[in-house]
Amino acid sequence: MAFEELGRYGVWLPFNGFAPGQARELEELGYGTLWLGSSPGVGDLVVAENLLAATESVTVASSIVNVWQTPAAEAAEVFHRIEAAHPGRFLLGIGAGHPEATAAYSTPYEALVAYLDALDAAGVPKQRRALAALGPRVLKLARDRTLGALPYLVPVEHTADARAILGDGTLLATEHKVVIDEDPARARVTAQPRTSFYLGLRNYVANLRRFGLTDEDLAQPGGDRFYDAVVAHGSAQAVADKLAAHLVAGADHVAIQPLADDPLPTLRTLAPLLK
Repeated sequence: MAFEELGRYGVWLPFNGFAPGQARELEELGYGTLWLGSSPGVGDLVVAENLLAATESVTVASSIVNVWQTPAAEAAEVFHRIEAAHPGRFLLGIGAGHPEATAAYSTPYEALVAYLDALDAAGVPKQRRALAALGPRVLKLARDRTLGALPYLVPVEHTADARAILGDGTLLATEHKVVIDEDPARARVTAQPRTSFYLGLRNYVANLRRFGLTDEDLAQPGGDRFYDAVVAHGSAQAVADKLAAHLVAGADHVAIQPLADDPLPTLRTLAPLLK
C-alpha cells in the first residue's frame, strides 16, 4: 500500500460511528481514509466491508485491533476476506491497547512481536498493516515490521520526534482531535468528556510528559496546556493550520477526530481548508 492511497487527511471515529452514506460524503469531500477506532473486534470489521462496498476509492483502516482481544489468526482471516472483496483498500491497524483496560496485559512489546510473527505466517503483508506506537521502541518495531506508525493523542512535537526515529519511507499517520470554536475555554470544556479519560491511562500520560507536560497539566480533568496540545481548537482556519503542522513536522497523514455528537458539520467546514 502506497502512502498516497491514504491521502493527507482522514477521519477517525469509533468503528460504529460511520454510516455508508456518511462514508460516501467523506470520500467526496476528499478525505482519504476512514479510521475505525475504539478497538473493533474481527466481528465488528463487517463495518469496514460495508463502508468499502459503499465507496469507490477511500481506504478503511482499523485503529486498532487489540492484540490481547483478537487472535492473530482471526485478524488475518478477516484481512484476507476483505482483501479478496476490496483489493488494496483495507489497512490492518493493530496495537497493544492499555494495561488499565486489559486484564491480560503484560510484556506488550513481546506480544506485539509475536502477533506480527503470526500475521507473517498467515500471509498478511508488511505493507498492509500498521502499528499503534508512541515510544521509541515500538516506533522502531512499526518501522521494521509494518507499513508504519499510528500515534494517538500526541502533540505536534511528538510527530517531529517520531519522524526522526522512523526515518524516511515509513508511514506516520497521526491522530488529532478538533473542536471548531474560537472561545478557548468553551472549546476545552467541549473536549473534556471525550478526552479527560486518557489522563487515567499511564502510557499516554508518560508519553505526554516526554513532551513537557507537567503533573499539573495532566491531573484530572486536564489543564489548559493538555487540551491545547492534543486538541486543535479555534477558528476553522486555525484548526486546519494546527492539523497541517503535523504534516510540516513529518507526518504523512493526519487522522482527524471531531469532538462533536455529529462530526459531519466540522468535517464539511474543514475540507476546503485542508492542504
